[in-house]
Amino acid sequence: MEKMNYEEALNKLESVIEQLESKELSLDDSLKLFKEGIDLYRFCNKKLNEAEKKVMMIIEEDGIIKDIPFMDLED
Repeated sequence: MEKMNYEEALNKLESVIEQLESKELSLDDSLKLFKEGIDLYRFCNKKLNEAEKKVMMIIEEDGIIKDIPFMDLED
């Protein structure tokens, strides 16, 4: 999974969700897919957190890095 990028992992996660929602899986297959989905979710979340940290380091004001939440950037 570490070789995947965020977009690939997100697409795979969406595929896992669709398969789980189809209700055509055995309990064992559902549990395996659920675990895979959790792993993919954690991977995507980790990548988003890393991206957020990089963005925060880029934002500077008067030579001082300020911690500006993403929501504040939309204004």
